[in-house]
Amino acid sequence: MTTKIKIQRICQHCGNEFMARTTVTQYCGDMCAKRAYKVRMRQAKIERSNIETEAIRKKPLEEIKTKEYLSIAETCLLLGLSERTVYRLLQSGEIPSTKLGRRTIIKRANIESLFA
Repeated sequence: MTTKIKIQRICQHCGNEFMARTTVTQYCGDMCAKRAYKVRMRQAKIERSNIETEAIRKKPLEEIKTKEYLSIAETCLLLGLSERTVYRLLQSGEIPSTKLGRRTIIKRANIESLFA
């Protein structure tokens, strides 16, 4: 089915004016349609990559929340504090800890009791 209508449109990709033969035409030609498709696919790929990166960033924090005993580094991640601040809290006795050899272990329940 062909129509003889002609509509003045603006290409969604390059911005040039063109005469469209249908009311739903978005691009002035095949090349602009292909280039717009590539841009959409590239943006979708970037978005997927950003989502995967964010999931990787959040994964260690989720693992830390399930542990009962934490190291100094894990405590820093969980609380969002620097290592020096955590050591200061340990030294002042605000966070009780246990030494196992050279390693300092902190019970997660003790950290949660600080905020209760």
